[in-house]
Amino acid sequence: MQKLSFDLKFVLRQLRNSPGFTVTAVLMLAFGIGATTAIFSIVEGVLLRPLPFPDPSSLMVLSDRLEGADLSGNGEAGVTVPDIIAYTRDTKSFDALGGYQFSAYELSGAGQAAQVNASRQTAGVFSALRVEPQLGRVFTAEEDQKHVQVVVLSYSTWKDRFNGNPQILGAKILLDRKPFVVIGVMPRNFEFPLVSGQLNRTELWVPMSFTDQELLPQSGANWSYSMVGRLKPGISAIQAQSDAQRVAVEIMRGYPPMMASLRITSAVRPLHEETVEQTRPLLRTLFLAVAVVLLIACVNLAGLMLVRAIRRQREVAVRLALGARAFALLRQALLESLVLSLSGGLLGLGLAALALKVGRSLLPESLPRINEIALNWQVVGFALLLATITGLLCGLAPAFAALRTNVNSTLKEGGRSGTAGGGHARLRSALVVAEIAVALVLLAASGLLLRSFEKMRSVDLGYRPEHVATASYSLPQEQYATQASIDSFNDDLLRRLKQVPGVNGVGVTGVLPASGNNNNQTFVVEGYVSPQGAPMNLATTSQLIGDYFHTMGIPLLRGRTFTEADRAGAPLVMIVNQKLAQHYWPNQDPIGKRLRIGTREMQTPWLTVVGEVADVKLGAPDDPTKEQYFSPVAQAEEEVGSLASPTDLNGNGGYIVLRSALPAEQMENVLRSTVRAIDPQLPLTQVQTMEQAVSDSEAPRRFNTVLISSFAFAAVLLAVLGIYSVIAFSVASRVQEMAIRMALGSQRSGIIRLVLESGAKLAAIGCVLGLGGAAAASTLLRSLLFGVSPFDPLVLTLAAIGVLALALIASTLPAFRAASIEPMQALRGE
Repeated sequence: MQKLSFDLKFVLRQLRNSPGFTVTAVLMLAFGIGATTAIFSIVEGVLLRPLPFPDPSSLMVLSDRLEGADLSGNGEAGVTVPDIIAYTRDTKSFDALGGYQFSAYELSGAGQAAQVNASRQTAGVFSALRVEPQLGRVFTAEEDQKHVQVVVLSYSTWKDRFNGNPQILGAKILLDRKPFVVIGVMPRNFEFPLVSGQLNRTELWVPMSFTDQELLPQSGANWSYSMVGRLKPGISAIQAQSDAQRVAVEIMRGYPPMMASLRITSAVRPLHEETVEQTRPLLRTLFLAVAVVLLIACVNLAGLMLVRAIRRQREVAVRLALGARAFALLRQALLESLVLSLSGGLLGLGLAALALKVGRSLLPESLPRINEIALNWQVVGFALLLATITGLLCGLAPAFAALRTNVNSTLKEGGRSGTAGGGHARLRSALVVAEIAVALVLLAASGLLLRSFEKMRSVDLGYRPEHVATASYSLPQEQYATQASIDSFNDDLLRRLKQVPGVNGVGVTGVLPASGNNNNQTFVVEGYVSPQGAPMNLATTSQLIGDYFHTMGIPLLRGRTFTEADRAGAPLVMIVNQKLAQHYWPNQDPIGKRLRIGTREMQTPWLTVVGEVADVKLGAPDDPTKEQYFSPVAQAEEEVGSLASPTDLNGNGGYIVLRSALPAEQMENVLRSTVRAIDPQLPLTQVQTMEQAVSDSEAPRRFNTVLISSFAFAAVLLAVLGIYSVIAFSVASRVQEMAIRMALGSQRSGIIRLVLESGAKLAAIGCVLGLGGAAAASTLLRSLLFGVSPFDPLVLTLAAIGVLALALIASTLPAFRAASIEPMQALRGE
């Protein structure tokens, strides 16, 4: 311990005597370790950390795969109301199993009315999650079945909307203007369902209490529900899936005739996998990118320490000649490296904490569990372990290089400067080549992502978002209990908005472009026979009010748009997009063609196509275009035929779109004031411009591009510093050689060319290796690209040229410094 204390004091004194080297090394490592720690905290919070529930590995999601349904993602359709009832009653593999559905309510009775996210769920969900409320209790199965109007609040809702009132239990609040009694408050960190982003967090939970309409046979084809359950001890997911499939067979036997052709298979998967599957490729790529930056920082530190070791060869030789043990010198060299790396690690932790605090709001909404991202002890431990490993690895090569010092030859050389040993020079050059290679990989990745982003921005959206404002609304059933009251509100809303000066168009849609929402509906096309093995006919349907197509700037390709004549009792009409028309009527005019919703067994009326419009991007511009059809809200009840119910209400919510000659931002308050004039309590949500909505849909790709480009910039900067340091040290150690060359008649331009060629040679080798690395990384990158090949020759060529050019620039200063040597002074000094 005494020796270690002495060595530590010696190392600290040595570092204090070299402030430039110390500050450079610590800052370089702080940046690399800080960036890596910040990204690891995201990876740990989203991917690695167990879900915040007891025994989370036992939690499973149960869903249906609908045969023939070509669904995006994992291909799972969700579950239906009959599924929830049957799976809960008949499966034997779960300790607890429940169903839930995302919902939204108008919350009033607690300050200003607001639209809040909620979850309707059966009592089995809370039983499966096994999280006790902070206050009160959760609802029971009996309360669910008896339609008791009770509610459980989230911690944030209790704090923000009710000021953390300790007497909240038993209080009544209004949800969609119906009274609900607060019976519980969940803990601070409780979140379920685990949805992406911060904007969609659930604020309260209410009993599912299936309505009479949900229990009708014709509602059995609605797969908009989900299920979660906890496995019994000793039961595997495979066994549970086999058990659920047995129940699924019984469910299909009970299908009404109109659903006889549908086939389902059950799917049981871990809840954790369900939560993170969409974000895993992105986070894996980000972590590898930042690891590359850390690698380059480590290589630079190793290079700096190698140069430092070479410059201290005479000191080491003297100490060895005086009897110092090689192991003691090795220990001091490693201790010096560890002091630098741990100092950089501690500073990096501070930088990571600052980056997370500032950058959390910039994370894309596609990330789940954002609120769990933090510098906990696992992340701090990772950072310190990383710093320790970095210190050991960076210190080994320079330490052994110093120990290989030839005492006799070094002491004989005295104070003369000459070229460092060939082995040392090759090691330094190899380190720089490695830096350039990995920097080129990141630079190529950045270029490909930038090109992808550019391609995405140039995609034709199918509509004109400029000068369009939008907002979402939902009419509470307590006040708008009849179709007549809903129609009156919508008519009044559109009439008032049309009268606003500068308004050029207004409409209402059930599905807003750029929102990512969709409403898949099966349908039958008259005269069309599906090829063998083809998926079922599915399209996104949207019900419209007003002049939607003109307002959104969606081009009409054939036929006409809807008019006031397309009302209840009139011939049933629809408008299709170009993709649907080309699929079912290729090279034909779709006007006059007919289709009907549902399956062939369902008794629904035919709808006649009266118009064809351009394809519209419903999500991000890089999402695949979907088949879509539109129908007027006024005919919604008639178009479903025998599937209709007397309790159906249509047009009781949607997205208002308004086009104005004025900037769209100025129309947001117009939307609010107009709705408030009709119904002072009705809140609007998602009030924004369409350009903002499009920008939000681009956020995940923009986030990927900006972050990886930042890492690429840092990697290239570190690589340029590395090549500069190697060339500068090479010039400094070859002063005598340069002086002799010029004394023998070499021109200064020749000296400059010699040094530049040395830098270019290293850069060229690094570029060749980097291009190979970029090709090897193509599989990882492919899932993040859009419209660009991972082998895009333009990007790879420009990346290589850029690195070569920067390497030459980095070599320029040492080259001119070498050319400015005065031969006589240099030789006299030797």
